[in-house]
Amino acid sequence: MKKLFPSAAEALKGVVKDGQLLAVGGFGLCGIPEALIDALRDSQVKNLTVISNNAGVDGFGLGKLLETRQIKKMISSYVGENKEFERQYLAGELELEFTPQGTLAEKLRAGGAGIPAFFTKTGVGTQVAEGKELREFDGETYVMERSLVPDVALVKAHVADKSGNLRFNLTARNFNPAAAMAGKICIVEVEKVVEVGELAPDDIHLPGIYVHRIVLNANPEKRIEKRTITEKAGV
Repeated sequence: MKKLFPSAAEALKGVVKDGQLLAVGGFGLCGIPEALIDALRDSQVKNLTVISNNAGVDGFGLGKLLETRQIKKMISSYVGENKEFERQYLAGELELEFTPQGTLAEKLRAGGAGIPAFFTKTGVGTQVAEGKELREFDGETYVMERSLVPDVALVKAHVADKSGNLRFNLTARNFNPAAAMAGKICIVEVEKVVEVGELAPDDIHLPGIYVHRIVLNANPEKRIEKRTITEKAGV
């Protein structure tokens, strides 16, 4: 099956629709599928529920979809870098399912593994546990969390072969493998495409069975979220 598409727009065609549940890889601005996000904005699909650790920043990453009001709900763990996110949420224009970071990762991992729900101590006694089933194990209280199985996963990898086997780059791996495994359809944006067999088996981080479509973005912007410079005496 041919998996390589000529553009991000072509890779999304016939897949993304109004009202879908999407998972988007990345952590802050590290490892985000920026070309796919731009193409999603240009597709004008709306009323999306988006699973992502955070929502980019103003004017970049998922922040672009907030500006165009294509997202109706975020399932996230950190939302402190985006003023438009804050404005929409406080104004009641954006729904938010606030989820502890480890729980969010496990909800995606469980979804990809075919596990419908799991129990965790994280969130017990807080608003996170409100309305959820509680159960006692060995004298400790746990809250049941449902796994996440998004309609579409948009992820970023460094290298793909033409069968969709992926290699991620250092910390840019973050939520990407879990999102890819959980999605019913996975579309991956990569910086390099190689022939099948060029990636050594031990160098493959995610097998191509999880990947349905690939798009090449050889020169991503790669923004730095925060740059801190320490001045040294005598320099």
